[in-house]
Amino acid sequence: MMARSSKEWLRRHVTDPYVRRARAQGYRSRAAFKLLEFDAKEKLFRPGQRVVDLGAAPGGWSQVAAAKVGPSGRVVAVDLLKIGPITGVRVLQTDFRDPAVIEALDGAKADVVLSDLSPNLSGIAAVDQARAAEMAFAAIDFCLRQLKPDGVFLVKLFHGEAFDQVLARLKQAFGKVGVKKPAASRGESAETYVLARRLRGL
Repeated sequence: MMARSSKEWLRRHVTDPYVRRARAQGYRSRAAFKLLEFDAKEKLFRPGQRVVDLGAAPGGWSQVAAAKVGPSGRVVAVDLLKIGPITGVRVLQTDFRDPAVIEALDGAKADVVLSDLSPNLSGIAAVDQARAAEMAFAAIDFCLRQLKPDGVFLVKLFHGEAFDQVLARLKQAFGKVGVKKPAASRGESAETYVLARRLRGL
């Protein structure tokens, strides 16, 4: 059964138009198109901004962010996994709660925090959802410390038991919260994205 599902995933991956476009345009992952879509609709980026990309591997979102903020901006990409060098991006292989992440911002707060964090999946839905929620709460805490009041937070969430708890926490912390499902997100995926603005704290 596992072999069959793996083959089905591989078939979908190989025939996925976004995977083909990512290869053709030099992006490291199809996820780049999700962020491009968000930026086109929501105007996330401006030249000169500071951006922190949490759970950045393999780097597709950081590539997009670096191109948008330009040489006057700064992008810090953080992941426990190794990320190959990206032009215009400071790459850190560490936990995003490491003080080195704050140091990489040179004492300034971020204009944009991106979180495409995903736990190592166990295959047990309740466990995986709890882990994903825990990571989302940690990312919100990061924003409370490191995001500008007028900054933007884009976070991936998974539908499940903890979804409403995370959404409620976001609505406590931010004045404007919207749930989004980009066209580049696979239809069968339980993932969705939340865009939060107007940080108001605890």
